Amino acid sequence: MIFFRKRCRLLALPLALVMMFVSMPLSVVKAELVTTEQVIQDVSSPGDRDKVALFLQQEAVRDQMVALGVDPSEVDARIAALSDQEISQIAGHIDEMPAGQGVLGAIIVALLIVFIVLLITDLVGLTDVFPFVKGNK
Repeated sequence: MIFFRKRCRLLALPLALVMMFVSMPLSVVKAELVTTEQVIQDVSSPGDRDKVALFLQQEAVRDQMVALGVDPSEVDARIAALSDQEISQIAGHIDEMPAGQGVLGAIIVALLIVFIVLLITDLVGLTDVFPFVKGNK
């Protein structure tokens, strides 16, 4: 027990200093209310910039810009100067644009699928829509 008391006296001063250092406030902390829009903007901003940059690096987009008389290096400089809100608007429009086709192509594909389904049901004998399937009797 005497051995333990002697060792405790040696450890008491360093432990008291460590405890005092840990309990002192290091800096003042400010808490603010953060809106959802600010959080979404902070999270999506780098991804939106990357999305716009990838879109503008496509060969077809570069060719179209050159055909319209726009210098691609000037476009890169202007995109870098846009605010985060403007970049997110542009990235939103990129997502909404059709990828190589308009509404007419989708309508034609839908009509073709309906025709094939009706043709198969006629061949099986479930419907009688097309007279040319069974031939003349």
